[in-house]
Amino acid sequence: MTSTLPATRRTSAAAWGLATAVALMALAMTLPVVTGWNVRVNSFPPLHAEWDPRVGWGTVPALLLAVLGVRHAAALAESLPWRRLLLVVFLVGLAWMLALAFVDGSHGVSQILGEPYEYLRTARRTTDLHATLQEYVGRIRSEEPRHWPVHVAGHPPGALTFFVALDRVGLGSGFGAGMVVTMLAATTAVAVLVTARVLGAEGAARRAAPFLVLGPAAVWQSVSADAMFAATAAWGIACLALAATRRSPGRSVLAGLLLGCCVMMSYGLPLLGVLAVAVLVVARSWFPLVPAAVAALAVVIVFAVLGFSYLEALPAIHDRYFEGVGGRRPWAYWMWGDLAALAFSAGPIAFAGVAQLARVRFRDAGTRTVAWLSGAGVAMVLLADLSQMSRAEVERIWLPFVPWLLLSCALLPERWRRRGLVVQVVLALAVQHLLLTGW
Repeated sequence: MTSTLPATRRTSAAAWGLATAVALMALAMTLPVVTGWNVRVNSFPPLHAEWDPRVGWGTVPALLLAVLGVRHAAALAESLPWRRLLLVVFLVGLAWMLALAFVDGSHGVSQILGEPYEYLRTARRTTDLHATLQEYVGRIRSEEPRHWPVHVAGHPPGALTFFVALDRVGLGSGFGAGMVVTMLAATTAVAVLVTARVLGAEGAARRAAPFLVLGPAAVWQSVSADAMFAATAAWGIACLALAATRRSPGRSVLAGLLLGCCVMMSYGLPLLGVLAVAVLVVARSWFPLVPAAVAALAVVIVFAVLGFSYLEALPAIHDRYFEGVGGRRPWAYWMWGDLAALAFSAGPIAFAGVAQLARVRFRDAGTRTVAWLSGAGVAMVLLADLSQMSRAEVERIWLPFVPWLLLSCALLPERWRRRGLVVQVVLALAVQHLLLTGW
């Protein structure tokens, strides 16, 4: 049982959600073209992308995976033993991401992370991480003569530290780092499924699994450090759920360490606190709260001791953002244009699933879990949107929020899920083959 509402009312809610997503996507694409409104992004708003139809090495594998996924994913998700399902989710997710990326050949994995505004070039030049942390805040603002590249300046030093570590172990090439990021990204869906099952929603997790694996978010997961942030966040939340349901101090500390790392990777990821609270509410246990919070704070303190002050960095990043293109992107477009970009990344079926949250009345544990986790996902997106620190590019920036929204697809009627998966894979194939995305 997923709801006490009649099927017609549940279908109506889904239809409104889907219609909203499609309308946002269409309006965000056409309004700048029709009016000439310069919204300060590449030539295909709301995405940071350019029109570039093409096929490549990954086209045939991607099409094959799409067809097989549409035909068999739902049945396999329902029938496979749990551990085997998690393995299949990882492997198929990895194959889907790589097939899409390899539409552009090996450059589809290596090129973006090797760009000057990304982390790798700075990571290769970092010979003394301690000294780098000590001067980190002073090099954020753009008026500084030795200011950081865009992405290094725009994130706390945890992100750069990750790529410094990759470089030190011989994975500092664009392709090597891209493969690591992609493999980590493929574990995100596994972590979300583990979280849902631990919190009593195995059935819902199985219904949502195809949407967590086969969707347009994969276009950005192979080429964006934000996909690594998303994986770290998902495993932090999974450890928190395990700690809450099994009263495990060790898992509580691990959850805090992972979530603390997220705080040091992106200024937007303290919003994960909303999701963490939702997990504890669903688990009806506050046992992990103190050890997890202490461990997360310890991560921040370690960086502070090494020279990076989070509180001093906040006004500096605010100045850097609004002095740059972010400050010139019109608020009147991006307040809703960001949601349109999210519809491309999460896929419009995620909006249909989210719409169910407003209508569903639940009594079983599975539906309650999905409602809380997906509701937290919605809250994080809205708070991020209202912050105005993410004008455009949210197709990658909001990747840590996307899987929790997609979990709501478990609430959709069966025929909606069957057709919705077609929509998701077709959109992913269209975006990858028609647009050259910037991430």
